[in-house]
Amino acid sequence: MTAEHEIRRLVTLVVDRALAIETGGSDAVAIGCDHGGYRLKELLKAHLAERGVAVRDCGTNSTDSVDYPDFAHAVARLVGEGACTTGIIIDGAGIGSCMVANKVPEVRAALCYDLSSARNSREHNHANVLTLGAGLIGDGLARQIVDEWLATDWGPGRHADRVAKITAVESTYSSGERQ
Repeated sequence: MTAEHEIRRLVTLVVDRALAIETGGSDAVAIGCDHGGYRLKELLKAHLAERGVAVRDCGTNSTDSVDYPDFAHAVARLVGEGACTTGIIIDGAGIGSCMVANKVPEVRAALCYDLSSARNSREHNHANVLTLGAGLIGDGLARQIVDEWLATDWGPGRHADRVAKITAVESTYSSGERQ
């Protein structure tokens, strides 16, 4: 078995274990990161625990170099399949993880960098996955963004039609019937 196959096997094992762990049902927040987001992930896990929020940790579990798509996918998969209602992914900039998460059906991921973008992503776009750039925001702001994002309710009305259009685009491409 090549090193690449062994790595893929181990990542699959991590994802499968994360999906199998029961830590509070669908109300739990899935959280994951790459090596660049590890320290902030641990800080946010403790912050959420202090607030009584159940967390499902999808890794990584150290600062050893890893590939962010593996962990972004693990979080997005839990949210997309309904095992968790929301997810948080942290990497260096938050951009790549957001791109990966948005490939998973039923996921609407948003990179947030301030309180306004956190509110807007939830209220207007019904985001269910938050991505953060550990190299771009400080610890205090990250905690504030997470709190604001989780506290902001979906604002239906005019926004519902727009989110329905996002879902329609996703359905068009996932069904193979491009128009």
